[in-house]
Amino acid sequence: MIDAVIIGGGHNGLTCAFYLARAGLKVTVCEARDVLGGAAVTEEFAPGFRNSTASYTVSLLQPKVIADMRLPERGYRVIERPVSNYLPLDGDYLLMGGGLEASQAQVARFSKSDAERLSAYFDMLEDAAEVLRTLALKAPPDPKGGLRSLVDAAMQARGLARLSVERQRQVLQLFTRSAREVLDDWFESEPVKAAFGFDACVGHYASPDEPGSAYVLLHHVFGEVNGKKGAWGHVIGGMGAITQMMAAAAREQGVEIRTGAPVSGVLVERGKAVGARLANGEELRTRRVISNMGPKPLFDRLVPRDALPDDFARAMDGYRGGSGSLRMNVALSGLPRFRHAPEGDAHLRSGIIMAPSVDYMDRAWLDARVQGFSGKPIVEMLIPSLVDDSLAPEGQHVASLFCQHVDPDMPEEQEAAAVEPVFDVIEHHAPGFRELVLHRQIHTPRALEAKFGLWRGDIFHGRMSLDQLWAARPALGAGSYRTPLEGLWLCGAGTHPGGGVTGAPGHNAAHAILKSKRFWAK
Repeated sequence: MIDAVIIGGGHNGLTCAFYLARAGLKVTVCEARDVLGGAAVTEEFAPGFRNSTASYTVSLLQPKVIADMRLPERGYRVIERPVSNYLPLDGDYLLMGGGLEASQAQVARFSKSDAERLSAYFDMLEDAAEVLRTLALKAPPDPKGGLRSLVDAAMQARGLARLSVERQRQVLQLFTRSAREVLDDWFESEPVKAAFGFDACVGHYASPDEPGSAYVLLHHVFGEVNGKKGAWGHVIGGMGAITQMMAAAAREQGVEIRTGAPVSGVLVERGKAVGARLANGEELRTRRVISNMGPKPLFDRLVPRDALPDDFARAMDGYRGGSGSLRMNVALSGLPRFRHAPEGDAHLRSGIIMAPSVDYMDRAWLDARVQGFSGKPIVEMLIPSLVDDSLAPEGQHVASLFCQHVDPDMPEEQEAAAVEPVFDVIEHHAPGFRELVLHRQIHTPRALEAKFGLWRGDIFHGRMSLDQLWAARPALGAGSYRTPLEGLWLCGAGTHPGGGVTGAPGHNAAHAILKSKRFWAK
């Protein structure tokens, strides 16, 4: 008999499968698409042009997962950005990254006061990020776990307790305040606030004025690349290279991986999940069903409602999510030339952020709320072919465009109207960009759901707000990867510590399952 069937062959599902199989369990992974990897895939989207067509850059992947799955031995290689971000502005530009002194010199051109505060701000963010790092690979306590859960909660709170009271206040503000409020407390220059505020809008369909939006900013800085904390980079071969390496690691441990095998339902007998029914009618009997898909589609579509406790079913009815992201991949005949840019190409190897102020970001969201999409959207561009020449023909390039905001509930017939404003924004900063475009692949929130299974296009599998974090992700009573339905577990981004290509939910779920297996039951 199969010990575990995992629904979804994304990076967390593969990570979970690896750890379970390494411990001796017989594991089968069922992926709906013919392409393995979930949203971490590399695909040819035009003849001769390949790209990471959904997730597109790496930082948050856990070093322990990288080491345990021996990814570097399998070819895992990440090229860091020479600078973090480049903000083209009307008449100027701002480069962030490349070391503290370089960032301070850039910021000082806009505000000497902000330059002086930059080091303290980075220190505050790093202290907060370190708290997240200590929690990332730990299962949150189960509120029904009694004394043991109280001990776990106390142990996990030690990282925060070690901080000074002032720092604890600042961390609390990051979890509860809006991004604008936090940034206004630190900086006076609008371009500087925009450089940091962008992270609060990534995949988060909300205004930077929304309480709690500062946490999304923090979530994007707790990773590392090549041992450098907070750094981001491009993985050679695209994001799909990561999941292919993970699949190889899992198969070495004996994991069976099926593609083109969508699951149509969870089999429930006598109040327990006992298997998965595939769309072709095949039934896989198993001791455990583990879902790497988002919790909302899992409980709405695959699990019979009457198999769930009423209070939990109601909690999942209220689960919130839906990124306002428009994700495009563009084939280019050459490199864009920005109106205002430094010498060299370091700015083109960074994250190119076209959103000059927090007010601009707020208007982009308000616009989407009124008409379904932003007339002047927030646009981030990356050009991975500058560091990975396997992605495009010689002399040509691919660009990833990650744009906010598009209402995930906008009528399908209106979606095409959301595309041209993106190119208007880019053209404003890089005249002639449209002439370089050979092909474009468009993923609206609806397309992200249809292709990758991302509910309402949500790249995080659910809103990253205080009521849906840690032990409450996706809901209290299921925050430690075990659901109220016996035999059904969660291992995806809809669990702690949340979205991004981290591998942490898969790692944590596997260890929670193995702990349960050892001490309680098969």
